[in-house]
Amino acid sequence: MPYMAAMDKTLHIVGGGMAGSEAAWQAANMGVNVVIHEMRPKVATFAHKTGNLAEMVCSNSLRSDDDEQNAVGLLHWEMRAAGGLIMEMADAHALPAGGALAVDREAFSQGVTRRLLAHPKVTLDTREITDLPDEGHWIFATGPLTSDRLGRAIAAEAGQDSLAFFDAIAPIVHADSIDMTVAWEQSRYDKGDTPEQQRAYINCPMNRDQYEAFIDALLAAEKTEFHQGETAGYFDGCLPIEVMAERGRETLRHGPMKPVGLTNAHRPDEKAYAVVQLRRDNKLGTLYNIVGFQTKMKHGAQVSVFRMIPGLENARFARLGGIHRNTFINSPTLLDDQMRLLSRPHIRFAGQITGVEGYVESAAMGLLAGRLAAAELLGHALPGPPPDSAMGALIHHITGGAEARTFQPMNVNFGLFRPVEGLKGGRRGRRDRYKAYTDRAKAAWQDWLDRSPV
Repeated sequence: MPYMAAMDKTLHIVGGGMAGSEAAWQAANMGVNVVIHEMRPKVATFAHKTGNLAEMVCSNSLRSDDDEQNAVGLLHWEMRAAGGLIMEMADAHALPAGGALAVDREAFSQGVTRRLLAHPKVTLDTREITDLPDEGHWIFATGPLTSDRLGRAIAAEAGQDSLAFFDAIAPIVHADSIDMTVAWEQSRYDKGDTPEQQRAYINCPMNRDQYEAFIDALLAAEKTEFHQGETAGYFDGCLPIEVMAERGRETLRHGPMKPVGLTNAHRPDEKAYAVVQLRRDNKLGTLYNIVGFQTKMKHGAQVSVFRMIPGLENARFARLGGIHRNTFINSPTLLDDQMRLLSRPHIRFAGQITGVEGYVESAAMGLLAGRLAAAELLGHALPGPPPDSAMGALIHHITGGAEARTFQPMNVNFGLFRPVEGLKGGRRGRRDRYKAYTDRAKAAWQDWLDRSPV
């Protein structure tokens, strides 16, 4: 039977991931009572290990924190300006990661959970929601691992099969099993404001023969086979390394294994042909994930192939990689500019299920959905975010800017922004152009926050 919500001033949020957690925080702080419906831990998923809210499963990185030259860094800035819980907890549990923002994933999710459950207007319900409700006020932020029953209900409402692709996760290595007589600590180009940040990564070098042998083993390794009828593709931002290798033997060397910006501390005069990087995964520095090494290899094959990497010959794995199905809706045809389902306006969608890709983008869409839903519930008119902001550029893309026929998940990027006006006198350099985007976006976003009725 569908879960029937009373026609009151309560906002129901299905899914306690990045988007659902941020939506709940924003709405509760605007004075709305919120119920978070999170099926974990009663109903498990392939990738989650706990029942905590905002559990990070694919990576511990929120990517670049540069708010002047990077679109995702700009999203960080906008979320901080809006009092976002995800960014507050990310800053509180940040790890050294050069110019990126990486977090201790366990402490981060525990922090988000504590803050939300301590909020007087937030309640947690661990029953699984399997249908779209006929009444009430709802946000569905169930993410890439939407349960089968709810996924079928959403697909039935959309009148079409849900779009889908496959997502992969990378393995995690115990730090004390890495041979530091071979590997060394250094961020690419020594990025970071402190010596610790400049040493935020562990690097494992390969010569040409080692790289060629590694590619051979990668291509020959036994892979996970999809079930009959599963024809979804991959999201390019999270390709399994075997898929990248199949595109050309040099692809990895120009991707996650590129050797540029690094100097081997043990052999400074010797240039590596390729480098595997590992990024700290927890504050203790006891766990490291292999950067960009999402994989669909079977577990036994992963152990043997990854131990071919110099410095990882005796590696112990806290978690091996894996692959799972990731579903999303065709938002340009199904949602309005307030993120409401056109066929059922009392329901909003947020997060990765809307067709954004990445933790930051998911949380950003949760922030917007929470604010828009709360304003509507409280009887205020709240326009959508300004199109010149990162939030506005992203929501415009998923709710109408993208071509519906070819709609695919998208990370935030400056290609979604309208061109900066007043560029007379020839082409402007990229750094100046990106700075102009971010200056304009920050002013527009702050003005929107200042004019918000609540």
